[in-house]
Amino acid sequence: MSELLKINVNDHVEKKGNLSYLSWAWAWAEVLKIDPDARFTVHEYEGGMPVCYLKNGTAMVKVSVSIKGDVKTCLLPVMDNRNRSIVDPDSFAVNTAIMRCLTKCIALHGLGLYIFSGEDLPEGETPAVDPNLVNLINGATSLDELTKLFKRLSKEQRMTHIDHFTARKKELNPPPEAA
Repeated sequence: MSELLKINVNDHVEKKGNLSYLSWAWAWAEVLKIDPDARFTVHEYEGGMPVCYLKNGTAMVKVSVSIKGDVKTCLLPVMDNRNRSIVDPDSFAVNTAIMRCLTKCIALHGLGLYIFSGEDLPEGETPAVDPNLVNLINGATSLDELTKLFKRLSKEQRMTHIDHFTARKKELNPPPEAA
């Protein structure tokens, strides 16, 4: 689903601690824009339960998403807000896991996939270089100053300006002359 790969989801990402979540409702709405006939299935286990309990008391859920006839399936443990499996989860935790699994399955179709791979932007989108930041980088007078500037920036700013940082680092710390 290359259409889904190109959608920038950054404005719809929710942060909880160090973890990023994409709103399942927004993600599903985006899927329906591309395929109004899209469907998702929450798989059932023994007794029609939407959860599979494991021997250690934790549980898994399973969701499939069909977009334009292409079906992807995901499994996800029932987890707490620190991404740790819950022993004997309640119905709220199971429902939360189902919706997380739905979102993950949609990501397998492309929407927000870059979040799961640790990237900051969707395929084909390149952030703009900030000329003010380039001036700060070029104005650094020591490696220590350059390092402090680098550490203050977001991951996106670091990656966007990495070539400028590398060039300035070489200027401030040239390699020894070959003998």
